[in-house]
Amino acid sequence: MNYKNIFILLILTLFFGSCDRDKFAELNSDPSTLSDPDLRYSITKAIEQMYSNDYTNWFYSNFQYIFPWTQVTTIQDGNNADFNVMGPYGSQGIYGGLFPQTMDVRMRIDDMSEEDQATRQALKAITYPIQITPALTNTDLTGSMVYSEAGLAPYTNPPLLTPEFDSQEELFNIWLEELDGAIEVLSNTENQLTLANQDVIYQGDYSKWAKYCNLLKLKIAARLVNKNRSKALAIAEEVVNSPAGYLDGLDDDFIYQRGINYFGTGNGMWIGYGNKRLVDFLLQNQDPRLRFIFKKNDFNGEVVQAFIDAGQDLPPFIEPLVQYDENGNFEGWDGPGEPWVRYHGAPVSPDATQDPANDIYFNQSAYNRIAANGVEKTYSSTILYQEKLTRTTYNYTYPTKPGGRVIELRDNDPPLNIILGSSAEANLYLAEFKQLGANLPKSAQEYLNWGVELSVKRADLLAENNQLPYYSSDPVYTDADMADKAATYLRDGEIESLLQNPAYDLSTDGLEKIYIQQYINFMNTPSDLWATVRRSGVPKKGSDYLAWEEFTSSGNSMPIPRRFTVGTPTPDDINYDNQLKSVQEQGFTTGDPNPTILNAERLWFDLEDPEYGAGPK
Repeated sequence: MNYKNIFILLILTLFFGSCDRDKFAELNSDPSTLSDPDLRYSITKAIEQMYSNDYTNWFYSNFQYIFPWTQVTTIQDGNNADFNVMGPYGSQGIYGGLFPQTMDVRMRIDDMSEEDQATRQALKAITYPIQITPALTNTDLTGSMVYSEAGLAPYTNPPLLTPEFDSQEELFNIWLEELDGAIEVLSNTENQLTLANQDVIYQGDYSKWAKYCNLLKLKIAARLVNKNRSKALAIAEEVVNSPAGYLDGLDDDFIYQRGINYFGTGNGMWIGYGNKRLVDFLLQNQDPRLRFIFKKNDFNGEVVQAFIDAGQDLPPFIEPLVQYDENGNFEGWDGPGEPWVRYHGAPVSPDATQDPANDIYFNQSAYNRIAANGVEKTYSSTILYQEKLTRTTYNYTYPTKPGGRVIELRDNDPPLNIILGSSAEANLYLAEFKQLGANLPKSAQEYLNWGVELSVKRADLLAENNQLPYYSSDPVYTDADMADKAATYLRDGEIESLLQNPAYDLSTDGLEKIYIQQYINFMNTPSDLWATVRRSGVPKKGSDYLAWEEFTSSGNSMPIPRRFTVGTPTPDDINYDNQLKSVQEQGFTTGDPNPTILNAERLWFDLEDPEYGAGPK
C-alpha cells in the first residue's frame, strides 16, 4: 500500500472514531421505524381520493342507468326493452384509500401533544366533509354501509375486522353531527396550521370548507323532505343562520381538480341521445345550459348544403329551419338560428324506439348518409351529452361535407374540472325549503333566480375550462360573424332573458318549477340528479312545462329501479354476519337485477317519496 492511501485510511479512521455514537445511531436507525408524515400532504391525498372510479361511474352507473332512468338521455342508440335491467356498476371507492388516509390524520393528531393538537384541529375537521361526500353518493345507490367503524382495524386490539353497517338513518344523523362539529372548528381557525396550496380546492381557506359543510347538510336535508319534513326545514334554517355561512358565489363552489395531469376517464363512453322533451324545454326557454350539457348535432350550413347537392331529404325536424335562396341552396337559418337550431333530442320510451315512424332518430345511418367525392359519411341529427365533461383528452372532428376539409379539436387537454358542490345547488335547495315553509330570510323566487344564475355561469365556466367543442367558435363556418354566432359561450343578457320566462316564475306551480331547475342543475352530478327525481316526482306526467314520458314496452308500463343491486353475502366473508344483517334490515333481495324488485324495495330515505313522474308531495 502506498503512503497516500495509508494517509487517507488514517484520516477516515480518526473521523469515524471521533463521531458521536448517538449521531451514528440516528443516521443508521431501524428502517422499519418511519418518521411522522407532514399531515398537510396527507390531506392533499385524501382530497384526491374523494372522487374515484370515474370510468366505471360514468360508463356504467351514469350513462347506462341514472341518465336513462331519469330521462336525461337514452342508452346508446335508444332505450330497448331491457334498458331497466342492471348489469355492472361503479361506486365511489372509499375503503381502500380514502378512509385509511382520513383515519390516519385523525389518529396522528390525537396522539400529539396538547399544544400540537390545538393547532391541527382544522386539519382534522376537514377530514369529515372529505369522507362524507363520496359516502353520501354511495348510500344514494345502495343504502346502509360501513362508516362509523370503517378503518378502525389498525387502531383496535384485537383489530376490528368485522365492522357493523350503519343504516341510512344512522348515517344521516352521524353525518349531521360530524358536520356541525367540523363547522364549529372551521369557523374559528386562528392559530391553526394552514394548508395553503396543499388544499387544491380552497387553497387553505377553512371558512369555505365550513360553507361546504353546510351544503352537505342541505344535501341531507333534501333527502329527508318526505321522510321527516320538519327536520329537513329545521336543517335549512340552521344553515342560513349559521355564522359560517353557506356557498353563495362562484368562488365558493367546490370544484374538484386532481392535478394538472388529470384529464378524466381517458376512455370513450357509450352515450345515448338527449331526451326530446328535456331538449325542447331548454330550447323553448333558450336556456344556455342546453349548450353546455349537450353537444350540437352535425347539421351545420355546409352539411345542409351537401344534402341539397346530393338530392337527399333533410331530417324532417331540421328541414323547416333552413332558409333557401332563389336557387334552392342553403342561405341561412330560420327561427332562433345558430346555435339553437342544432339541438334535437329523441323519444326515450322503448316503444318509441321500435316505432318505424321514429327511424329518423334511431336508424340515422339509413337516413343521414350521403356520398360525394368518392366518400360516404353519416351525420348525426340528434344530440349527445357533452363527453368533454367527463374527459378532456377527447378529440373531436367537426362535421364537414364528404371529401371536404378536416377540422379537428385535438391536443387541447386542460386539467378536468368536476363539480362536487355548488352555490347554485345551495340556493336551489333553499328555494325549495322556503317554498315548503322554512323560515328563511329571502323569498323562494329570490333563491331560485340567484340559483339559476349561478348554475348557468358555473356551467359556462366548466365548458370554457374543459374546452367543449364549439365553445369559442364554430370553425366550419368560413364567415367570421356566423362562426361567432354559432359558438356556444354565454352571452350578455341571456340569463336575464331566461328568468323572464313563465317556467321560471314561481307564482304558479312553484315547487314543480324549483325541482325542474334542480334537475337541470344536477346533470353534472348524477347522484344528486337521481336523488332529486326520486324524491320530487319531477319531471311530472302531464306537466305544462317538462313532462315525464311514460316508459312502455309492447304497450306495458315498465318498472324503473329506485336503487342499485346489492350483492349476496357469502359465509366465507369474514364480515358475513354484518352484511347479512344489513340487507335483512333493509328488506332487500340480494343479487337480483329484476327491475320490479329494485323498484319496490326502496332505500330508507326513499320510502315515502312519490312514484316516478307523480309530481311533488
